[in-house]
Amino acid sequence: MIETEVVARDSTIGRLNDRCRQGLDRTARIVVTSTCLASLSDDTTGSRVLAHAQLLRGLRQCDFDPRDAERSRGRFTVQGVEVHFTIDYYDTTLEWGSEDPADASVTTRVLTLMLREDL
Repeated sequence: MIETEVVARDSTIGRLNDRCRQGLDRTARIVVTSTCLASLSDDTTGSRVLAHAQLLRGLRQCDFDPRDAERSRGRFTVQGVEVHFTIDYYDTTLEWGSEDPADASVTTRVLTLMLREDL
């Protein structure tokens, strides 16, 4: 019984993380480290906007191992650069960790896009 509850909880977290990655969670935050953005763009606004768009496309097309029920970490390639991401779970004020990442009403997801050296 307990194993079934864990699987169901992980599945719920995975669905909520999918919504975050797809841009469907209005409370989620997506951040890009400065080194990640710098590796994909130059100092022009247009270049940075294009890099952001490419990052979001890569993030939304990312494939996962079927055994990874939460889908809270991953990697993909943009312009030949390997980009890593992680989703962290905070309370709604972004001050503390969430007490229950499976409950969207008490959790704000923060997805960070970064390079390996940022890990």
